[in-house]
Amino acid sequence: MSLLDGVRSDCAQIARRARSVSIALYALSEVKPGPPPVLHPVFHFLEGEPGEVAGYMLALDAINFGSGWFPTLRKRHVDGRPLGGYFTVAWALAEHVRAHGPPTPRWLRAVSTGEIAAILEQEPDSELMSLYAQALRSLGTFLGDRGALELVAAAGRSAERLAEMLARGMAMFDDRGFYKRAQIVASDLALAGVAHFDDLDRLTIFADNVVPHVLRCDGVLRYDERLAGEIDAGHMLALGGAEREIRACALHACELISARTGVAPRTLDTSLWNRGQADPYKARPRHRCRTVFY
Repeated sequence: MSLLDGVRSDCAQIARRARSVSIALYALSEVKPGPPPVLHPVFHFLEGEPGEVAGYMLALDAINFGSGWFPTLRKRHVDGRPLGGYFTVAWALAEHVRAHGPPTPRWLRAVSTGEIAAILEQEPDSELMSLYAQALRSLGTFLGDRGALELVAAAGRSAERLAEMLARGMAMFDDRGFYKRAQIVASDLALAGVAHFDDLDRLTIFADNVVPHVLRCDGVLRYDERLAGEIDAGHMLALGGAEREIRACALHACELISARTGVAPRTLDTSLWNRGQADPYKARPRHRCRTVFY
């Protein structure tokens, strides 16, 4: 079974057997996808040469995790309002690339916790910064002497193939059953206009903690009393168990919505994720889990 077929099969099976999470099928028709996904021209580095932009996007996706730590981050602000953790990291890294150029494999292999903490304007003793440094060093080792576009070329215009390469080559991308970050790389490179994949719309959603939260707020996902209470109280969830049910049910629900609307899951993902940045969704606690997978 291919990687993407396996993700769909695994999540459908988990959704059928889930004890703490259920999908309200009648509410699926109420989900209205938003505009097509785009990358932000300020918060992301998009203005360089294709190889430079690809190098930035690949490095950003190597550290595109840590939502369980995001409440501890020093956030950037726009118009007096704090940005979320992802945009805080993406923008700080983009400014570093604008000033110093894109990360090379050699730089990635040697980056320290203190260095990435300084780039992202965070505390050097942060556990998350240590994990980010590990992730970047792993990417540098994985790349070897290759640039980001050489890696893309090796995937042969297949987003699934690229995800397989990333998941097999780096432990922090090996998110079995979901492959959230391994999948999002191809989508981000395509949105940045530096890569083309023939099977891009076969990607699933990028199962994290925002899309399930939006689906819960919109009545599509239902949590049992115990799980809902833990999340609403701000308790950290352990990896696996109910946390895995949340992500799997969100992914399977989006497959059902995609089949109904004809909107590709990756597009639906971005629409729901962007919706989750609005105040009504931010006002309600979402599930948190400290993991390198999202």
